[in-house]
Amino acid sequence: MPPLRRSAVQALQALLQLAQDPQAWLSVSSVAAAQELPAPMLEQLLLDLRRAGLVEARRGRQGGYRLARPPAAIRVSEVFSAVGAPLDLLEPEAPGARAEQQVVRSLSRRLQQALDRELLGLSLQELLFDLRSWQESLSNDGGVMLG
Repeated sequence: MPPLRRSAVQALQALLQLAQDPQAWLSVSSVAAAQELPAPMLEQLLLDLRRAGLVEARRGRQGGYRLARPPAAIRVSEVFSAVGAPLDLLEPEAPGARAEQQVVRSLSRRLQQALDRELLGLSLQELLFDLRSWQESLSNDGGVMLG
């Protein structure tokens, strides 16, 4: 399976940063610093996410970016699509492929379908829960946040 495109990972990280306080307007520079990303590259990702209706932008000193919808209403598949990062497990067709190769291709198709179903059902809210659990587990008291 190919790794996630870097742009998809960075977009998810930026959205998780915004999701921690969904009503707050965060500047590109503050998100870039928090995520250790170059601001110009992050700006391009945020523009792609805005065009997809996942974030909204506001100009001015009190401006920046924030989520356009609640985290539970943002699907991970939408994020990947917005930044042009399809998850394609299938290899190009090979003429005259052996039976074993066809079985592997069939498995790849099944995995792709399962991945597509999972991504369609997975929301930013669920990733935010995971983020908060990790943050809590890494805190000084080592606690774990449940349900």
